[in-house]
Order: sequence, then structure tokens, then C-alpha cells
Amino acid sequence: MEIQAIAFDVNGTLVQILTEDAADAAFRAVGHLLTYQGVDLRRHQVRDLYFHLLKEQKRHSPERYPEFDAVAVWRSLLEATATDYTRALPAEKQAQLPLLLAETYRGVTRRRLRLFPHARTVLDTLHSRFPLSIVTDAQSTYARGELHKVGIAEYFSPIVVSGDHGFRKPDPRLFQMALDGMGVAAENALYVGNDMYRDIHGARQVRMQTVMFDSDQGVKDHEGTKADHTITDLRQLLPILGL
Repeated sequence: MEIQAIAFDVNGTLVQILTEDAADAAFRAVGHLLTYQGVDLRRHQVRDLYFHLLKEQKRHSPERYPEFDAVAVWRSLLEATATDYTRALPAEKQAQLPLLLAETYRGVTRRRLRLFPHARTVLDTLHSRFPLSIVTDAQSTYARGELHKVGIAEYFSPIVVSGDHGFRKPDPRLFQMALDGMGVAAENALYVGNDMYRDIHGARQVRMQTVMFDSDQGVKDHEGTKADHTITDLRQLLPILGL
């Protein structure tokens, strides 16, 4: 089938990212920040409460593949620990604090953020010929800023982020959002990802063609699922498309 549009996963496919989500430094930094909001918690208390609230949020989700909302987790943590001092803060500051905490946590836990080799060159070539979109399991709080940081956000429309919808890949609705946004039929669209379950299995559910980027991240096997193509270098995507 003729390829008329391409959708990409981000982390592990276009972007090399490494985070340490349980890092002491992250919860120490958040604990120190909370001090100025009238909340006194040690780092282990912040960690335990954060992960408890995250798990509870996902447990109560009606979705088959639930995604969490990082800002809502931090909002719940603030509500659970607020003091009179916290509640007396200006309303605008109180409204912005959950987002600030989410960004602070992500920033301190991040250890690596860079493009895979040749990603920009390949995207430059494709962008002039195809509509491009993103389907990523992430939080908008993180994902959009990170795409901007590595300089590729402008290549894609739409950018579908699981955290905006409450469910994650392989839910077929996320892939369908990208197809609808690009205005193409699934049979004429290609999805490029690095995880055989979330990416390849997910995209195949809506009948997209698929390319498995065999990077150093992601699940490599899933119940007999096969990609139409497998690559180990993003430049190998170009001859698949006849370029």
C-alpha cells in the first residue's frame, strides 16, 4: 500500500532518554521546594506518598491501559499535606504548584536527553514529503518541553500524548487520533516505534503498516507480533519509503 503519512513513537525511537524515577535527589529537591509552601516532609515521605497516589490513580481508572496524570498526582499530594500556611498562599501560586512540582521532579530525575543518531536528517527528508505525527506514552508536562529541547516539535502535527487522555498504548484510540489528525487511512500510514507490544501491536490493531526500530529500549517480542520492517539505524527508514 502507498504510504501517505508517518507517525512516530518518541522515547526509544527518536529520542534517547534516561530517567531515574526513584532517585533520592529528586525527592529531596521536591521536599525542599515543599518547605517553602508550608509542607514539611522528608524525602522518603515524599517518595512513598507520590508512588502511592500514582498507583491509586491508575487503580481507579476505568481504562484497560490506564495512564497517570502527573500534575494531578502532585495536586493530590499537596491536598493531603497542606497546612494553614499552604492554604494561605495566593490562589494563583496554589494553582501553579502541582505543575511546578511535576516539572521539578522530571528535571531532577532526567539523566539523558538527546536525539538518536541521524534523527534530524531523516526527519528533514520526510517532513518535506509526508505529514508526520507523534503517538507517545508520556505526560504533556514532560513530552512537549522535551520535544522542544531536542528541536523537533515543529515537525509533527498532531502530537498525541497519552497523559492527555488517561490511557496509553497499545490502546488503538491513540493511533486513530494521529490518523484522524493527518487525514489518512490507516492502510496508507506507517508507524515507527521501538516496542513490539505498545508500538507495533498497537499500530497493527488499527491496520497501520509498521517499522520496528530495534534500539536499546523497549520490548522486543510480543505473542508472535511481527513488524513489516525492522531497522537498527533511522536512515534505513528512507529506502523503505523509496527515498
